[in-house]
Amino acid sequence: MTPVYSLVIPIYNEEAVLPMLLRRLDALLDALDAPAEAIFVDDGSRDASPIVLEAKARADRRYRFVKLSRNFGHQIAITTGMERAAGDAVIVMDADLQDPPEVVLDMIAKWKEGYQVVYAERLSREGESRFKRAAAGLFYRLLGKLSEVEIPRNVGDFRLVDRKALDAFLAMPERDRFVRGMFAWIGFRQTVAPFHRPPRAAGQTKYSLAKMARLAVDGVVSFSDAPLRVALWAGLAISTLAILYGVWVIAQWAMNANLARGWSSIIVLMAFLGGANMLMTGVMGVYVGRIYAEVKRRPLYIVDKTVGFEASAEAPAIRGEAYAASAKRG
Repeated sequence: MTPVYSLVIPIYNEEAVLPMLLRRLDALLDALDAPAEAIFVDDGSRDASPIVLEAKARADRRYRFVKLSRNFGHQIAITTGMERAAGDAVIVMDADLQDPPEVVLDMIAKWKEGYQVVYAERLSREGESRFKRAAAGLFYRLLGKLSEVEIPRNVGDFRLVDRKALDAFLAMPERDRFVRGMFAWIGFRQTVAPFHRPPRAAGQTKYSLAKMARLAVDGVVSFSDAPLRVALWAGLAISTLAILYGVWVIAQWAMNANLARGWSSIIVLMAFLGGANMLMTGVMGVYVGRIYAEVKRRPLYIVDKTVGFEASAEAPAIRGEAYAASAKRG
């Protein structure tokens, strides 16, 4: 039976939380008013998570399991599951139970009202450090000022997406994916389902500071050219200051001022200009690097194993341009 709802859940080393997660997912699937499926995407876990999830998919026909060949990243794992989702409404949620499965019922109610994207807004964030909350708030304020697309604050990847909106998302083939920004960009009727985010049920967070910083860079670079404009104006300002300083030196020389002879000021000036040049070159290098990654046209991910999908519906093991090709055929 074709599912109406599809749950997409990326997994990375979450064996500690899986027993609680599976119990609550079973309850959610039983409570839904139409057939549903739960798609687990294992993103290169090194613990027992793949074993547990594969067994669950073989024992319960409502569950699906996709094992990637290595760790490709959270945003790619989300895309993997959404490509394989068969439902009319697709819900993306994390496995750590900080995205409570029960909130899905509220999101479905909004979807039935005619909304095509329903994102879950965090009213509170228990169990997170003050630094993480402050950094997240600063990032979204900065991104809101830099980006031409309004990206909701206090919102992660926990959301429901209608099939029409999902098809639009899957037609976007970029490699450095910032999923929440991409869904904001596609438009359609969007609304919010507020909830209080609980602390992680078990285990440790897999989003290190380095991964959060990279996600922030992906968000800024993917949805704004403001860093390039900043580099342009900063270069212009520094060049102007250098010219003014040169004019001042010439004026002092012309008036026979007793200028101190030495190399320290020259060294400081050269170091300043050289550092500014390297900074601006680095900013442009980030964009050029993204272009380089795109033109290689490597697949977004490689699938090692799938369990629970119908044989006729299973996608190829290597995916990269699948959704672009389907968009052209459509």
